[in-house]
Amino acid sequence: MEAESEPYVRLATLRTLHRVVADLNAARSLAGTLQAVVEGAVHGLGFDAAAVSLVRPDGDLVVAAVWELEESPMGGPSVLLGQVGSRESWDRLLGVSDHWGTLRFLPYDRGWAVASDIPRWIGDGPLPVYANDWHPADGLLAPMYSAGGDLLGVLSVDRPRSGKRPGAWTREALEMFSLQASIAIGNARLRAEMQRALARLEKEQQALRASEESFRQAFEYAPSGMAITELHGAGRGQLTRVNDALCRLLGRPRAVLRQQSFADLVHPEDRALLERTSAESGRAELRLSRRDGGYQWVCLRNSIVADAAEGPSFLLTHVEDIEDRKRHELQLAHRASHDALTGLPNGAELKARLARRLCPEPKPVGTVAAESGAGDYPQPYGYPADSYHAHAAYEGLDPYAGAARGYGSADSCSMPGLGAGFGEHVHAVVPAEFGPGGDVWSAPFRSGGSASVDKGLAVLFCDLDGFKSINDRFGHNAGDSVLVEVARRLSGAVRDGDTVARLGGDEFVVLADGIGREEAKDLAHRLRNAIIPPMRIDGRAMRVGVSLGIGWAGCGMSIEEVLHTADERMYDEKRARGGAVRGARGERSHRRAG
Repeated sequence: MEAESEPYVRLATLRTLHRVVADLNAARSLAGTLQAVVEGAVHGLGFDAAAVSLVRPDGDLVVAAVWELEESPMGGPSVLLGQVGSRESWDRLLGVSDHWGTLRFLPYDRGWAVASDIPRWIGDGPLPVYANDWHPADGLLAPMYSAGGDLLGVLSVDRPRSGKRPGAWTREALEMFSLQASIAIGNARLRAEMQRALARLEKEQQALRASEESFRQAFEYAPSGMAITELHGAGRGQLTRVNDALCRLLGRPRAVLRQQSFADLVHPEDRALLERTSAESGRAELRLSRRDGGYQWVCLRNSIVADAAEGPSFLLTHVEDIEDRKRHELQLAHRASHDALTGLPNGAELKARLARRLCPEPKPVGTVAAESGAGDYPQPYGYPADSYHAHAAYEGLDPYAGAARGYGSADSCSMPGLGAGFGEHVHAVVPAEFGPGGDVWSAPFRSGGSASVDKGLAVLFCDLDGFKSINDRFGHNAGDSVLVEVARRLSGAVRDGDTVARLGGDEFVVLADGIGREEAKDLAHRLRNAIIPPMRIDGRAMRVGVSLGIGWAGCGMSIEEVLHTADERMYDEKRARGGAVRGARGERSHRRAG
């Protein structure tokens, strides 16, 4: 193709091109930039029509901007706005076009058939006379690429005002213009993306501020206590934020609480529970100290607040006041385990305390003898005939040395099937009873010259004498008052840590742990002396006696055996003091039935 003769390039034309390029970079939006591109191609490069097809996110190209000096009656560029052509068709069209540097020229007699779905206008100009005349179906395309080489779009121009196919100067000017246009479009796209990102960020920040305000209000004005605890760093565990409800609950000012941790406030007995709960999300019911020195029952519910990138950030703790519920639960538990009249532990609680001290299955005699290397030993008092406990022998030690240490030093064991509270069990062993000459009459172990267990768990069965006559003569209210006074006197006569329980009627039981036989006798004497003195009930002096029986609890004995043994000893004393056994038993049956 012969090039047309170039017109004289006047200074005004260069100024026009400079202004057009300046307009490209002055546009404030992508739409404005695209419009500046098509207007610049028309006004600065001498074409009557121009269009920009922009690459969409899906890869296809859409006509995003058009400009023409005068709309063609056959349908100019303006009708193309918004039409879409596939990326595959555009690639084929650019491939069959003539390469004019970075430009692509598509002669009227070639090319459009391979890309029939590409939007294009139908020119209405005169048909060419000479070889370099512009045909209405000719097309001149300027692909625009990003700095990374990706196709941004295609600038299409049509109807050069000279009526000729563009010469070298116009082509170079169009190449330079399309390069500047691609830079401007890339910048406009970047600005648009930044603006969208900033808009999203502002929206997210607004949502975050709204969320933080909602959290602040929910935290500050929550009806129950709320606290935020540090999980990392030097302040780990410290309360960094507390609400007014927590301050009121514990009676402490906010500034003081923020200098402490829950570990500083928790009851010593609940510290282990707090540590287990703080290590992970969960809940715990425990006691926190108040400013007045008391303790408040609360329910702690922990939630670990985590950041997607940095992991756990802090611990949010909800502190609920459960003082009333806990007090009610404790009252119910106390009522279930204590006698309503006297306030003493009842029969169920007595048996529970015995069960915590007795493991049920002693070792067979043959096993102990084989392990200890000793001969046959007599059965301990109250044990089944074919078994007894010898924990020292079980451990491979000298059984007599273990027994000599006494109850308080007996070896501990873990017995299977005993349940909670028996993981480290100290055996209850019946203490020795020495006869004349120092012989051991009743002991778990016996060997000439060896020491024996001298302390154990004593069970003192107390039965009031003369109580029925008080009930019959003065009424049940007087009888109840007598029972309350007897309970008070018994409780005052025992040691700290001993248990005084009421089985029912006028029967009481005392558990004395770590006590020897002589000490048990002294305790029985104190109990009798505490009960015998007269008591004033409703202005009357009343007196009751007491029959006492001392039994001993040992591992391998059932609870019923322990209580039955003490009961029988009590009736032995009653017989020894001249009471009628049959009458006494009938009176006891009558009282228990009542």
